[in-house]
Amino acid sequence: MRLFSLALATATLVAGAAAAQTLDRIKETKQFNIGFRTDAAPLSYIDANDKPAGYSPIICDQIAQAIADKLELTELNATFIPVDSKTRFDKVASGEIDLLCGAATITLSRRELVDFSIPTYIDGTDVLLPREASGDLRQLAGKKIGMRSATTTEEAVKNSFSAAGVKAQMVRFDTHPAGITALKNGEISAYFADQSILLVNYIAAGMGNDFKISGEIMTVEKHGLAMARGDADFRLLVDSVLSELYGTGAMADIFQTALPGVKPGFALDALHMVAPTLP
Repeated sequence: MRLFSLALATATLVAGAAAAQTLDRIKETKQFNIGFRTDAAPLSYIDANDKPAGYSPIICDQIAQAIADKLELTELNATFIPVDSKTRFDKVASGEIDLLCGAATITLSRRELVDFSIPTYIDGTDVLLPREASGDLRQLAGKKIGMRSATTTEEAVKNSFSAAGVKAQMVRFDTHPAGITALKNGEISAYFADQSILLVNYIAAGMGNDFKISGEIMTVEKHGLAMARGDADFRLLVDSVLSELYGTGAMADIFQTALPGVKPGFALDALHMVAPTLP
């Protein structure tokens, strides 16, 4: 029985009728189109073998299996389709992709265009700093701290330091690797970014012996899987799969598969307790 086709789509797809309910369309065509980000490691990216990888694609594999089971399909072609940050929600709304599986923060403005599953991940601004550092913002007073320029992180850091009454010299970098390198070289005392971004750089650079991530996020950004609005049956199925993954502990296993050796933060741990109760 063939359930999944993990090869990337290379042809332009023709959007189905927007009014068609997702499960009905999948049952008729035996095609499940999954949009995913290629550049949002560790949540969603292309690996060295040009395959979809990361926390969210693993979850969407489970959803594809559940769809095949519910629709009693012996064959389901689940195709991962690369999307970019500018058009990803438009592709969901038009029906070009059935489910957006990547790093997408749930916001009210986005919900004017698409619907979202229950949260699958919590991200937010965190800090990477030397292992011996306390993590208290007051300890960074008068020191150089880094972040990527023109990001929401910059605003979050400004607000947090202002609220704490702490003044530090803020150094902006054009790329995250440049900021991480500056931290490793001692040019700055701490580097701020989304926790997921810090995690993947922390692992890739082998920084576990000398550096740490605080685990105390300054902002809370709940991620979910986006789908077309007005399709209650499809959303219920997706939410049911996610709830089962939380309830059985499988979601924690997925996290460790995507981020081996990393301890999830308290906010992400909380999702395992507040997911909807299974029947």
